[in-house]
This record gives sequence, C-alpha cells and structure tokens, in this order.
Amino acid sequence: MKIIAINGSPRKNGNTGILLNKALDGAASNGAETEMIHLYDLNYKGCKSCFACKLKNGNSYGQCAINDEISPILKKIKEVNAIIWGTPIYLGSITGEIKSFMERLIFPYLTYDENYSSLFGKRISVGLIYTFGVNEQRLEQTRWKEFLENNEFLLGRYFGKTESIFVTDTYQFDDYSKYVSAAFNASEKLKRRKEVFPEDCKKAFELGKRLVRIR
Repeated sequence: MKIIAINGSPRKNGNTGILLNKALDGAASNGAETEMIHLYDLNYKGCKSCFACKLKNGNSYGQCAINDEISPILKKIKEVNAIIWGTPIYLGSITGEIKSFMERLIFPYLTYDENYSSLFGKRISVGLIYTFGVNEQRLEQTRWKEFLENNEFLLGRYFGKTESIFVTDTYQFDDYSKYVSAAFNASEKLKRRKEVFPEDCKKAFELGKRLVRIR
C-alpha cells in the first residue's frame, strides 16, 4: 500500500505541510508506505497544449510527453493506492504550482471520446487539504468553496473516491505586529492555533488512515 502527498505550499513546514505530514502519519499507522513531494522544490511548468498525449498511436499517448523534474513523480503516481493534495488558498484558489501539476497529471488521462473517460486504469483514493487564512464565516461569504469543487470533480472522475478537509483561520506569522494585518485578530489567531489546529491535525491523521483503507 503506497500513498504520496503533494505539497502545493511554498512553506515546507507551514500549516499545509504539517497537516499533510499528519495525514501521512495516519496512512502509515495503517501500514502504508508514504512519501512527501514538495512542489516548490521542483522546476516545471503546466501543460503546454502539445497534444502528444492525445496523438493516435503516438509514443506518448496517455502520458505527458514533457520531460522535466516532475516527470518521475507522474510515473510514481501510477503505482500508488492513494494520493493526498495540500494547498493554501491564494486569491481564492489553489497555488499556481499545484494547478500546473494537476494539469500535467490529469490531462493525459482525459480522453476526447464521447464520455471524456479516464485512461488511468485503476481507482485510487484521493484526499485534499485546503488551508485558509480567513475564518469560517468569511469563507462562507465567498464563493471559494464553489470554485474548489471543480478539483474534487476532476480528481474524482479520473482517479477515484475523493474527500476534502477545509482548515480555516490558520496562523500565518510568528509575530503579527511586524506585518500590516489589521484584518486579523492576532490574539484570537494564536488562541485558535493552540486550541483548534491540533484538532485539525487529528482530522488530517484520520483522513490519511481512511485513504489507505477504503478505495
């Protein structure tokens, strides 16, 4: 049993990274082999629309033809039983790095037949962890969750059962007094970090356990 975590945050040890590691710990507790991938360590770009992955009888049919630093990871994902994505939300969406990675991973498996069917060849479990600086009330006032539903749709359609965790009101700075941050209550942020974030970590741990148990 193998699971890969894809960290779409520039901070390896930030909120997203911590939660992904907790999820991997949960998967490991169920006997899974785990691996973390930090996208910001890698040099790559998104889909170049070359359509080599769609060329009939082509050497790259069903796989990305670009050869760069994420090519080995795209190959690894063919062998996993589960994958978990983590990203902070920037400007109401996932980070550019994780969006580019998703393009490179998903598009080669998406066929242009009448059903837009998948070439992936098996079903795997998929988890997503989203981290937000805003609180739950502010999140509900936006359309961000609605926009993010497309990620679940695509990953669910082309890979397998998908489950998401939304972690709000995260602690972003070590010292809020050093930054222009009047939109936030620093003391409330710290209180939430101490009292609520550990519960979020437990949720991530349980997510990891589920991902390698149920497909």
